Amino acid sequence: MLMALGIVRVGKVTCVEGRHRPFSIVDIGSSGLIPLLEIPSAEAGVLVAQAMRDAGLTCVEVVLRTDSAISGISAIRTALPSLYVGAGTVLEADQVDVAVEAGADFVVTPGFNGKVVERCNKLAVPVLPGVATPTEIDMARAAGIGVMKLFPVEPLGGIGYLRAIAAPYHKIRFVPTGGVNASNLADYLTLSSVLACGGSWVAPEALVETGDWDGVHELAVEAVAIARAARQRSDPERKRRS
Repeated sequence: MLMALGIVRVGKVTCVEGRHRPFSIVDIGSSGLIPLLEIPSAEAGVLVAQAMRDAGLTCVEVVLRTDSAISGISAIRTALPSLYVGAGTVLEADQVDVAVEAGADFVVTPGFNGKVVERCNKLAVPVLPGVATPTEIDMARAAGIGVMKLFPVEPLGGIGYLRAIAAPYHKIRFVPTGGVNASNLADYLTLSSVLACGGSWVAPEALVETGDWDGVHELAVEAVAIARAARQRSDPERKRRS
C-alpha cells in the first residue's frame, strides 16, 4: 500500500510524494472556522471552496459522504493551492490512504478510531478525532492527540458541557462541531479551550445544490467577521492554553 501511494521518507517524516506539504492541526485555528463541505461534484467543490477562500477562510473539510468527495479534494488542492483541505467523516483506515493520495492535508473523524489515528500517524498526516466523553479524550491523549473535535457539541449540552469537560484538560484544545452556527459561533470562540469551530451552515445544501456561490460567500464572510470579533474579546484563561 505504501508503494502504491508513493510514500517516501524525508528525514524522520513519512509523507506522500508530491502531495505532502507542511501543515499542523493547530493551523486550523488561524481563521477560527472549518467549513464542512458536502459536495455533489468536484466542480461544485472547487466553486464552494473558492467562496470560502475569498471570504478569508484558510481551510475546508470535505466530508466523505458523496461519491464526489475524493475527486473534489484533489480538484480543490489543484485549483486552490493556498487552501488547506481536510477529509472529513473518515471511518476506516483504508479511507485515510485514499484521502491522502487525493491530497488531503488533514483527516477528521466523527469519533475516536484507534486504527484511523494510527494510520494517520504512520503517514504523518494530522488527524482531528472526534470525542464526546472524558474516556474518549483520555484515549485520544494516550495516542498523542492534543487537538480534538468535540462532537456533537450542541446535543451534548453546548457551551456548558464544553466548559465542564474541558476543565480537567488544560492542555487540550477542542474544535466543537454539531449545532454550531452564526448565532453561537462567537460564544464558542471566546473560550480558551476552543481552537476553532466546525460547521456546515456556511455552505448549506440548498445553496450548493443550486450553485448559489454568492450566497455561500456571504455566509462565509459573515462567519469570518464573527470569528474575528470573537477572538478580540478577552478570555482570562486563554494564556494558560496558548
